Amino acid sequence: MKAMTFAKDKGETKPLHLFSVEDAAEGLAGLEPMHRAWAMASGFKGKAGEVLLLPGPDGEPEAALGGLGRAKDRARGRFLVASLRAKLPGGTWRFKSVLQGRDLEEAALGWLLAGYVFDRYASKSPPKAGLVAPKGVDAERLETIAAGEALARDLINTPASDMGPDELEAAARDLADTHGATFAVTTGEDLLKANHPMVHAVGRASVRAPRLIDMSWGTTGPKLTLVGKGVCFDTGGLNLKPGASMGLMKKDMGGAANVLGLAKMIMASGMDFQLRVLIPAVENAVAGEAFRPGDILTSRKGLTVEINNTDAEGRLVLADALALADETAPDLIVSMATLTGAARVAVGPDLAPFYTDSDSDAAALAAAAEAVRDPVWRMPFWDPYESMIEPGIADLDNAPKGGFAGSVTAALFLRRFVTSTPRYMHFDIYGWTPSAAPGRPKGGVGQGIRALFDALPEMLNAG
Repeated sequence: MKAMTFAKDKGETKPLHLFSVEDAAEGLAGLEPMHRAWAMASGFKGKAGEVLLLPGPDGEPEAALGGLGRAKDRARGRFLVASLRAKLPGGTWRFKSVLQGRDLEEAALGWLLAGYVFDRYASKSPPKAGLVAPKGVDAERLETIAAGEALARDLINTPASDMGPDELEAAARDLADTHGATFAVTTGEDLLKANHPMVHAVGRASVRAPRLIDMSWGTTGPKLTLVGKGVCFDTGGLNLKPGASMGLMKKDMGGAANVLGLAKMIMASGMDFQLRVLIPAVENAVAGEAFRPGDILTSRKGLTVEINNTDAEGRLVLADALALADETAPDLIVSMATLTGAARVAVGPDLAPFYTDSDSDAAALAAAAEAVRDPVWRMPFWDPYESMIEPGIADLDNAPKGGFAGSVTAALFLRRFVTSTPRYMHFDIYGWTPSAAPGRPKGGVGQGIRALFDALPEMLNAG
């Protein structure tokens, strides 16, 4: 975590001149003669990710040039400055550039995110180059965002052997203790007594007891409830996944990881919200107690659900948690889940699809997503598809046949459990970076949480 903070300015910093291809010639002309001659002789062009060290009189680097690429590179990519960090030697650096506003914030945050390493199981060294927070950015806010992102990544990257329902509860409890939040958990057979029957049904086959985690923070301001899918490993249940599909199922608690990362940002920044976080934490295992295809479950809401595929379990545990959240009718409920492969087919791994019936919330989120470079994409709560989730034998079908609109029908299923709350937003995220990118190493990743963190004040205070 230390690598995801800015360096202290002790007066021994080295300038990192940032140039795009378009402004490289003009920028180089402004360098001192020795550095300009070195850069021109070396053929520096300002290409994306290009780094050139500028030697001092003793031959040691005393400055550097960094490339921001062409306009099309900046349009197609994010956090291009992050790719420079690992190429620089140790020491403390400062930006020298024409970047300002959101572009400067993106560069500074990208630098912080590039400091993330997951080293729990193998020794990995964070990048040695430090950065003094650029003037004009809110350094404390950016460090808070980076810390929330790091928490989400750490939780997702940890394998299920060390991140089951017990460990997820412990991580949430640690976060609550750090920020003075209240914390409660309902576990095992007590879930039935507390009327969380679908959380219990999905998790009862595992030797690791299912549970519902409930954290609350803040006593004033609008009420916000975050609900995160905490399926710590998903075998598919009796509808067993093939091995290739099971390989990444440690990330099936990515929704829970993301809401905890967002909650960390909210609490650390002291936002004036009444925050509640609900996480149904289970392992979908195969054993004699496993729920079966053809079973009909009765939910906390009283709605009955026909089970047509035990691998569509995430919406079941979320349904009970959403019903609980809805009972207090907060101003806004946001659910996050690694819910459907259909969403990945539709928008790929980078975009975070979201659903809402509120045009104003969608607009606020889209604007924030663009500003903080955390891409999202609005999907429709398409009412004509409601009949697809109505099997006839029960109120709802957890896995409609036909293979169409899988992400939409899953979102419609969840919306059935939010009836008293005025506004509901659902994210169907991937939670994983399949190939390393600037500021985003391969592995677990936060999706939509930086956009939400930026948009929530407008969304809640306007609502």
